[in-house]
Amino acid sequence: MPFSVNGILCTLALLVLWQAEELTEACSCAPVHPQQAFCNAEIVIRAKVVGEREVDSGNDVYGNPIKRIQYEVKQIKMFKGPNHDIEAVFTAPVSAVCGVTLDVTGKKEYLISGKAEGNGGMHVTLCDYIMPWDSLSATQKKSLSQRYQMGCECKIVRCPSLPCEISAPEECLWTDLMIEKLVHGRQANHYACVKRADGSCSWYRGVAPPKKEFLDAEDP
Repeated sequence: MPFSVNGILCTLALLVLWQAEELTEACSCAPVHPQQAFCNAEIVIRAKVVGEREVDSGNDVYGNPIKRIQYEVKQIKMFKGPNHDIEAVFTAPVSAVCGVTLDVTGKKEYLISGKAEGNGGMHVTLCDYIMPWDSLSATQKKSLSQRYQMGCECKIVRCPSLPCEISAPEECLWTDLMIEKLVHGRQANHYACVKRADGSCSWYRGVAPPKKEFLDAEDP
């Protein structure tokens, strides 16, 4: 009998660990360069979060209510999106299903990117590019206004292992993770992948928008 009880307890422990692992792995996001995140997003804003509440968003297939967090935001600037201010940002209630937690005191400014919602708001997940505004580099802040958009026809390719190389002229090779072991490395913080006059793409560094025919003198 003790052996049987121990066996049951071991099985239950394994099930608990398995379920915990399922939850922690439920939200998994591949690293992306800030420019790629900008180009993938439907809306990109600078805003303060001034409130939050839990709201119902319909029912699942079993009839259970679907809960979401609605953040009330005060938009400071629209970088990409509709011609009206975003006043509400929706997300899942917990991080296990990619929900985002934001400071609601109104003291912190964020760069928020995500998908448009039919109600005039936007939906965000942990896989979207959401950063405290003060943590962005001067180059990133300037790039949001023009340079990232200029490079949306380019493709930023993550280097999976060394050596690595591009496979098409419209690609830029992102090596931060391999060389610096950082997602927010030198290329992410200071470079944009911009299309050149000949149709190819190349990394560009600088605060001013690049000229139509720029040289790759500052390639990383």
